[in-house]
Amino acid sequence: MTSRDLLPGVTGVLALADGTILQGIGVGAVGEAVGEVCFNTAMTGYQEILTDPSYMAQIVAFTFPHVGNVGTNIQDIEQMSGSAETAARGAIFRDTPTRPANWRADADLETWMSRRGVVGLAGVDTRALTRRIREHGMPHAVIAHNPEGKFDLDALVAKAREWNGLVGLDLAKDATTLQPFVYDEGLWSWEDGYAKPLENPKYEVVVVDYGVKRNILRALTSVGARATVVPANTPAEEILKRNPDGVLLSNGPGDPAATGEYAVPEIRKLVESGKPVFGICLGHQMLALALGAKTVKMDQGHHGANHPVKDLTTGKVEIVSMNHGFTVDRDSLPAPVVETHVSLFDGTNAGLALKDKPVFSVQHHPEASPGPTDSLYLFERFAGYMDGAKQRA
Repeated sequence: MTSRDLLPGVTGVLALADGTILQGIGVGAVGEAVGEVCFNTAMTGYQEILTDPSYMAQIVAFTFPHVGNVGTNIQDIEQMSGSAETAARGAIFRDTPTRPANWRADADLETWMSRRGVVGLAGVDTRALTRRIREHGMPHAVIAHNPEGKFDLDALVAKAREWNGLVGLDLAKDATTLQPFVYDEGLWSWEDGYAKPLENPKYEVVVVDYGVKRNILRALTSVGARATVVPANTPAEEILKRNPDGVLLSNGPGDPAATGEYAVPEIRKLVESGKPVFGICLGHQMLALALGAKTVKMDQGHHGANHPVKDLTTGKVEIVSMNHGFTVDRDSLPAPVVETHVSLFDGTNAGLALKDKPVFSVQHHPEASPGPTDSLYLFERFAGYMDGAKQRA
């Protein structure tokens, strides 16, 4: 197959590993990228989604048809470290991105994607693609953009087939910071912007960076913490030498079992230390592994800002932001572990806690960027654990 097999005017394609070719208009960066195709149901927050390190080695298909109206800006980038390659590699849209009409915008989406090296494809029937993913799982694919409309389709399909996928892949080592740093900016508010650093932080928190999002750190600051971010492979002994009030295990990309080969033994030591521990997304999955549970690859994953989750400790149902392709096998949770949250979409595990230690985690993103703030209280819960640890000390 060559570009002669395509419709006139096609400048972008998505070549699936099964040989299917989706045609459209190329947007963003010129070139090609291989990855796993997932769909995201959020209606906004596309810049935060495309800069979330959890999407590393993935191509995001947006189910909302109109994307681009708020533009992009330097402040809403979620990625803390690494290059553009350590976030989403491609984006698929129903319509070509619209021009921005927002006072915070400093660039349009297509220009920003081009600068970041994100390959985009517009004019695709995203409903059909979403149904395909729901029925058959997330396919391996190559997204390509060539303004001249010239593609070696057979080569693109072969590249998609040759890609091994996310199972067994440790991506946190590429998404993590290379050296420790302190982060102390708070959450954004109307008119004031992002909160200024605290003069006298109440808590010292060490964040193990597996691909941390900026708004997780901002949420920590907003409950009175100063966050020291350390690389993913930092030994527990080094973390504990800092004498933190608590430790946060961050979100991140890839297979938790692969990253867990070096991270899980250190997480066990952190749990045994008695320090409060809070895990989010990949951090949740690796905490589960450290406690004796198992993780499995999902067929379609959870990606969006409208996922219903029930907090079993309060009975409250929350609408949350999720982004994960692996999940904790709830049937593998050992006796000391309590399931605290469950997805109301499919019944998968969405949170856990230890009965006798200040240790808990959630699969979803309480920092909600993008998404609703129903679960932002979890940072207050973490602060409460740290207060309790201080009182016992």
